[in-house]
Amino acid sequence: MRSDAKKRARNQGVLSELKTLWKKLVLLEKEPAKAEEFSRVVISHYDCAVSQGIMPRGRADRKKSRIAQFLKKLNQTQK
Repeated sequence: MRSDAKKRARNQGVLSELKTLWKKLVLLEKEPAKAEEFSRVVISHYDCAVSQGIMPRGRADRKKSRIAQFLKKLNQTQK
């Protein structure tokens, strides 16, 4: 039970960090170049969460797809 509590705390911390990174990415919508650069960091964190077993592969892929859609929308509005 103690090890489960440690794992749960670690997992919740990582998931919370991912949510925070997404919010920071959304705040960068005024600066598409910085958003593009920061999206690589966010996607990397999603991949790490999958490799650690914290998040299922499908969920991470869906989130990464939404990041790509967000960036595409930013680039279209800037043109």
